[in-house]
Amino acid sequence: MIKIHPAIAAIVLLSGALLFAGCGGSDSSSGGSGAYGSSSQSTTAPSSSASGAAVAVAGVGDAGKVLVDSKGFTLYYFEKDEGGKSACYDACAKVWPPLTTSGAPHAMSGAQASKLGTTKRTDGTVQVTYAGWPLYTYTADAKPGEDNGTDIDSFGATWYPLHPNGEKAGE
Repeated sequence: MIKIHPAIAAIVLLSGALLFAGCGGSDSSSGGSGAYGSSSQSTTAPSSSASGAAVAVAGVGDAGKVLVDSKGFTLYYFEKDEGGKSACYDACAKVWPPLTTSGAPHAMSGAQASKLGTTKRTDGTVQVTYAGWPLYTYTADAKPGEDNGTDIDSFGATWYPLHPNGEKAGE
């Protein structure tokens, strides 16, 4: 029988545990999950829309139940947009980033798939629309569940979140 010093056995066990823990890998793109769900796309989404942006519904501040992106950030519409086309470019798009997609957008958690659509931006990217309104996030929303952009007059018109029925929230 081989005798192993207790300190060596502890090092071997600790090394093995660390090696085993490291094998699980890390998904730095996932923000985890919480009240607003996982930041990664649903594994139950059809494969044809796996690359498409997700739009869901969540309770947000005083605005109530409104549209949010896959990370739980409030989605806004811009009253200056007309005919399903964005009027927010350059400096505006830096403050109000458009929700873009590389595939067909999909509805999750209370959003209506029949109200989802897309519009092509002048830079060639494809922006998600809901009830005909191009959707945006707001850079002043630092975490999911904030609606700091509600009823703000910015870049020539007012911004509002949308309720799942496609009507504006706030005021």
